[in-house]
Amino acid sequence: MKKQLLLMTAILCGTLTQAQRLNIDSLVKESKKTEQWEPVPTVVTPGKTNTDAPSDAIVLFNGKDLNSFQKKGGGQPGWKIEKDGSLTVVKMSGDIETKQGFGSCQLHIEWKAPAVIAGNGQSRGNSGIFFMGKYELQVLDSYNNPTYVNGQAASIYKQHIPLVNASRKPGEWQSYDVIFTAPQFYADGQIQTPARITVFHNGVLVQNNVEIKGGTEWIGPASYKKHGDKEPIILQDHGNDGGNPLSYRNIWIREL
Repeated sequence: MKKQLLLMTAILCGTLTQAQRLNIDSLVKESKKTEQWEPVPTVVTPGKTNTDAPSDAIVLFNGKDLNSFQKKGGGQPGWKIEKDGSLTVVKMSGDIETKQGFGSCQLHIEWKAPAVIAGNGQSRGNSGIFFMGKYELQVLDSYNNPTYVNGQAASIYKQHIPLVNASRKPGEWQSYDVIFTAPQFYADGQIQTPARITVFHNGVLVQNNVEIKGGTEWIGPASYKKHGDKEPIILQDHGNDGGNPLSYRNIWIREL
């Protein structure tokens, strides 16, 4: 360390000997061998805050319309856009799905469990985000609401328990920031590379690059069935479960 400091001082003061200069030239040449100049990364303008969509994102819901969504399977979505620009589930109107299909992606989505609590456990503010229409990240009011832990908020439903419970109180907005890696299949339909997912709940890491075991199942083990490279993202209407409906806002996605 002392020799390095003396060498740096000599460089700054311009007092290098010829031998020292030759040595530095040699080091610079060696250093250049591991420099990479291409490909140059595309310039992306970030949002004003970490919750705002960057310039290369696809905005799925901005509080104004549901042009990016349809009812699952086709048709007009039955959910309600509120005066504040949030999107509220209309119970028994059915799930909604993106018109565009997505594979590996970065997703930002904000949601709010109803301030008025009805029901308990899985009936309190229940919804879900299904990547590729099959792999569910659970949405649930998990603030002081005991339920099975692989079904609470930020769980990969019936597969992975969240590392911590980072839930806010009912009526407060919450966020998920997700990195989803799509599965890959062999030509015969067998799984080649399972899907993986990383989730931040309100800025807290809750799923750390976990392997998804297959399509989400309410009963029985998960398994993979071959599907397209890109499939819609589904937002769930949990139906007539006795709970009050929750809301979403500020939904954007980046294809990876």
